Amino acid sequence: MSCTEFGMSKLNVDYPLGHSSRELDRLSFQGTVFAPYTRQLFAEAGITAGMRVLDVGSGSGDVSFLAAELVGSHGYVLGADGSPAAVERARTRAIRRNLSNVAFEVGDPASMHFDQPFDAIVGRFVLMYQPDPTISLSNMMRYLRPGGLVAFQELDATVCRSWPAVPIFDEAARWLAEGLRSSGARPELGLEMHSLFLDCGLPAPRMRMDSLVSGEPDSPVYHLIAEAVRSLSATLEKMNITSPGQAQISQAEMNSLADRMREEVVAKRGVAMSYGLVGAWARKPFINEMADLVDHHAPAHPTLGLQPSAD
Repeated sequence: MSCTEFGMSKLNVDYPLGHSSRELDRLSFQGTVFAPYTRQLFAEAGITAGMRVLDVGSGSGDVSFLAAELVGSHGYVLGADGSPAAVERARTRAIRRNLSNVAFEVGDPASMHFDQPFDAIVGRFVLMYQPDPTISLSNMMRYLRPGGLVAFQELDATVCRSWPAVPIFDEAARWLAEGLRSSGARPELGLEMHSLFLDCGLPAPRMRMDSLVSGEPDSPVYHLIAEAVRSLSATLEKMNITSPGQAQISQAEMNSLADRMREEVVAKRGVAMSYGLVGAWARKPFINEMADLVDHHAPAHPTLGLQPSAD
């Protein structure tokens, strides 16, 4: 499959967590932890053998690799990401896994041209970084065949907390949500997916939410939160997002954050809950079905997704 950029400016904002080697490692770790939830979402949504899938904001390739497992050797997955470093890492990982049914391209999927339609468009933690997720998703859907599947997993930061309350854990959860919000991202976009799908001319999606909850000392939740906060440290410092009375988060405090959260939760015999993954999926209507949807819904962008593409 070939794909090219055409005359549109990129729609995605700068990724606030950066693309350092450590951030790409964090994404891979996150991908491993959340793989069971994403695999279950894709299976429930209907990603099956032989499908052609576009993975939006593919990063290091974890979501693409899950989709490649489900579509099999007769299917095809294309991952697209705006970061050359992330795409290069994804390509290297695909070669090491000896995968021939997955490829990666640098670019913004909302402004790329593809020579063949897809059976499904998927993504995880990607629409939350778009200035207007409705415009972005609608543009991507131009290359989704009628009856094709849209399946995304987006963030709900409101569920990230400890019980009984552990101040250092809940403070780190606040840093994460406020850092993302200050950068222009939407840390609760998962809760907006129902209305977002309707605004794009899709039927009301089926939805589910998953979160990692554990009281075990070796739970990955502490590393997940601490490394996400670390990747946002520049934003936290710039926006002065710290604990009350604290000038900024020191490097020593950052290095020990995961251990301090773990020790305090375990000492209280409590549990820690990660940020939530809200999954939503629906199928692109055929023309006659789309007319019925327009009659029943009043989308914020009533023409999006209904105009012919201008290649």
